[in-house]
Amino acid sequence: MPNEPAEPAADWLVGGGEMGKVVRSMDWSKSPLGPIGVWPQSLRTTVSLCLALNFPISLAWGPRHTQIYNDGYWPICGAKHPGSMGQSFRECWASAWPAIGPAFERALLGETHFLENVRMFLDRNGYLEETFFTFSFSPIRDESGGVGGLFHPVTETTGRMLSERRTRALRDLAARMGKPETVAQALSLAAETLSAYDLDLPFFLLYETAADGGAARLVGSGGVERGLPATPLVVPADDDAASWPVGGVARSGAAVLVADVAGRFGPFPCGPYPEGVKAAVVLPITVPGSDRAAAVLVAGVSPRLPLDDLYRGFFDQLAAAVTAGVVYARAYYEDEWERAERLAEIDRAKTTFFSNVSHEFRTPLTLMLGPLEDVLARSDVPPAHRDQLDLVHRNSLRLLKLVNALLDFSRLEAGRVEATYQPTDLAAYTADLASVFRSAVEKAGLELVVDCPPLPGPAHVDRDMWEKVVLNLVSNAFNFTERGRITVRQHVVGDQVELAVEDTGTGIPA
Repeated sequence: MPNEPAEPAADWLVGGGEMGKVVRSMDWSKSPLGPIGVWPQSLRTTVSLCLALNFPISLAWGPRHTQIYNDGYWPICGAKHPGSMGQSFRECWASAWPAIGPAFERALLGETHFLENVRMFLDRNGYLEETFFTFSFSPIRDESGGVGGLFHPVTETTGRMLSERRTRALRDLAARMGKPETVAQALSLAAETLSAYDLDLPFFLLYETAADGGAARLVGSGGVERGLPATPLVVPADDDAASWPVGGVARSGAAVLVADVAGRFGPFPCGPYPEGVKAAVVLPITVPGSDRAAAVLVAGVSPRLPLDDLYRGFFDQLAAAVTAGVVYARAYYEDEWERAERLAEIDRAKTTFFSNVSHEFRTPLTLMLGPLEDVLARSDVPPAHRDQLDLVHRNSLRLLKLVNALLDFSRLEAGRVEATYQPTDLAAYTADLASVFRSAVEKAGLELVVDCPPLPGPAHVDRDMWEKVVLNLVSNAFNFTERGRITVRQHVVGDQVELAVEDTGTGIPA
């Protein structure tokens, strides 16, 4: 750009800030617009209005659509400025033409067009950059009455649109992870969610680290094939130079930027764009109170977005959201599982204790009952002594029954219960057991119905266990029935025997 104007500036071209100086300093005689002095009044008025406004505005004038813009529009041009001043609008924004071209062409025909939050890719900084704009194209009439040019006010909404998109990703991540039961499940749910946001995460890798500091294992990925040199299934803890610095990040708890992905792994095609990823951020997933990360997230940086503070903040928030899921899994489920295991161990010790005590109780009881029964069998025992011995005998049997019940419970808890099956006339046996309650049932004003027809043959059951089953069911029915009847029904169903105890009582919880 020359330091002095190549042609005298017209009196009307004053002010306009920095872009006003640029316009005055340019030799417009070499442009399709010709020298400033011959510009039509319509163009002069439009340029003066454009330069005087703070709102980002660009003009496209003449058959070559020569571009002139103000200070507000200057940042939109990026590295294209100052060459973009006086350049053909079509040529300057060729990369965005798929998005803006139809509206531009219709405006040239005299129609004003307004577009909101349009996604387009601009090559304004040496690479195709994802951007969003709200803009309009309005035709400007020249002295002939035709369309002399287009008035193009524009607002860049890239920051807001990217923020909304990233907020959705974080919200979905928090919602999808919910309440994971394990660290592995938390990482799996995170991977499923992040796979839908490849515009900001062209690829990602989630490695679960070993608690002992060993190799990290790949548990989730997106946007790239697994098992390649850049996506190893296992990363050794001390292999930061050859692969991703997973081990170093896990130990230090600090994020690391890998700025030259291609230099480290070679060409790295991934995600939604044809150009390879150039950089990636390696982030720790660290649970508070731990001396090393539970997992490491490798997040690719979009080749069509600048890695600015907002983008870095998004990566940090992703790591924080995944960390929250891991913390929940550890705090509320894995710790509960460990606590349950400790309680189960205590319970097993208690069961073992009761089993041992039951054996110790039963031995002296059995030794006492033998001589006691021998004495009661004698005919020369005085009646007064017999009554006392009968009392001792009844209570000894009762105590032995309680000890046996405790021993049965201990065996059941320990998983050592063994059934002794015997061929049994199950119809008669069940009827006899149910009839034990007949006197008590009829005394309570209830009716006991026993429907146990003969079976085709004997059934093999453990008689002691079957007795407990029948007596418990009928006892429950009796305890919860105030009026009506209790029915004990046993029939053949297929190749099995079905026992059902029904009552007209209030019922019991399932």
